[in-house]
Amino acid sequence: MVALGLGAAIGETAIPFSTVLQTVANRLWSAGYPLDAIDEGVIWNYRLSRAVVAACCGAGLSLCGVVLQSLLRNALADPYILGISAGASSGAVSVAILGLGAGALSLSVGAFLGALIAFGLVSLLALKAGRGTGAIILAGIAGSQLFNALTSFIVTKSASAEQARGIMFWLLGNLSGVRWPDALLAVPVTLVGLLVCLWHSRALDAFTFGADSAASLGIPVRRVYGVLIAVAALMTAVMVSIVGSIGFVGLVIPHAARYFAGVRHGALLPAAAFIGAIFMIVADILSRIIIPGQVLPIGVITALVGAPAFALILARGRAAS
Repeated sequence: MVALGLGAAIGETAIPFSTVLQTVANRLWSAGYPLDAIDEGVIWNYRLSRAVVAACCGAGLSLCGVVLQSLLRNALADPYILGISAGASSGAVSVAILGLGAGALSLSVGAFLGALIAFGLVSLLALKAGRGTGAIILAGIAGSQLFNALTSFIVTKSASAEQARGIMFWLLGNLSGVRWPDALLAVPVTLVGLLVCLWHSRALDAFTFGADSAASLGIPVRRVYGVLIAVAALMTAVMVSIVGSIGFVGLVIPHAARYFAGVRHGALLPAAAFIGAIFMIVADILSRIIIPGQVLPIGVITALVGAPAFALILARGRAAS
């Protein structure tokens, strides 16, 4: 809650934290505090909705990272590296620019279908290459490059100059156009995703020792695998359709959460969601204030912070071994 309040208070124009609280009280409970209409509009219509979506994005991508790393037993698995984000981007761009579905598909549905196709292709490539833990990562890199190239081809061939500029900025991660309708989509998807993952927390603990061991413990491996992969694809697709493709969150935050909460998924999943939400809100604040008068794509901030953090995690892991 403090992070959400700071996300609404800090920006190019600083607004007192007390004004944020009074604005929320006015909007939710008609408290009647006398406030400047401009400040109240900026807080409620722009900054607070943006902070809520940033929190959902961070929590959702972190949950996806935990689930994929556990199911695949690979510390490098995340929606970005496995090509799920790239597939979701291609699906969303196909709907937005090519009109795929003739208006029957929303941006989120297109992103979801693209995410599922991407993961299916990556899984098929990994199966052909071998069942080793490195095969899925190499296949994910190949799939990610393929769908990124497909997205660039669609934008270059079919988009106008204005559309191309907007799409390329969006693909780097952009919260500038986020409003309450986006939050009303992101919040329930994130909460449902968290609940489904928590429901399967003991199954994820069993997957730590491999699919065969999980099956011997009575875990319905195929059903659990299908449900959790679908949930991860759905959360990734929704977040990509709202804010674009954001890297390193699903990769770094699960490792940070394990440092604080341990490896048991009953504690790890909510810890990852909590840390991811705060991280994304802070990254959004930095994207607005780091260069005066200019808003950076949030994906730039997450990469600048995430890459050194992941290098530190790798160095610590090597030292510990």
